[in-house]
Amino acid sequence: MKVGVVTFPGSLDDVDAQRAVRIGGNEAVALWHADADLKGVDAVVLPGGFSYGDYLRCGAISRFAPVMTEVVRAAGAGLPVLGICNGFQILCESHLLPGALIRNDHRKFVCRDQKLRIENNRTPWTSSYEQGAEITVVLKNGEGGFVADAETLARIEGEGQVVARYLEVNPNGSLNDIAGITNARGNVVGLMPHPEHAVEELTGSGTDGLGFFTSFAAATFA
Repeated sequence: MKVGVVTFPGSLDDVDAQRAVRIGGNEAVALWHADADLKGVDAVVLPGGFSYGDYLRCGAISRFAPVMTEVVRAAGAGLPVLGICNGFQILCESHLLPGALIRNDHRKFVCRDQKLRIENNRTPWTSSYEQGAEITVVLKNGEGGFVADAETLARIEGEGQVVARYLEVNPNGSLNDIAGITNARGNVVGLMPHPEHAVEELTGSGTDGLGFFTSFAAATFA
């Protein structure tokens, strides 16, 4: 599979995401924010970082990048898209995912190993995991609190769109301990923690995040 990884000005986890894609057994294709096409990729990753310096709001400028026009179009046609941390914020700003990410409730940047529970393994990005699997991956964010109005939150919960939930501690004030969600179709996933930092034992973070980069290889994208 060819997996495109977008680099925006200020991205800092794009190389890590490319490496995770390769460790997962697939081909990483570098995409630039000014690209007008997706180079025939089978899936797209929007990596973490501080795109455009996080001016205005996190992801608010990136949503207007030329490449995002193509990502939005392709996602609407079923292309698997994974947004990690800042990528999650971009997906919300682009209205590919509901809700928003706001400043952590304790107003501090957090960096820690974070335990998660996989709540939905029916997406192209989580099918390698057992339903209810508990994993530990790296979390690092300053604006990671997921929020939505009561109606949207009820719909996300009721329709099984919560992909991952924080366990043991809520690190940023996210409503209902939500760490990641999917769209109604299931092909677009946003995740605040960083699975790309937990794909090989060499880094000391284990391999619990690798499933996000192997799941789509066997998934049906239609």
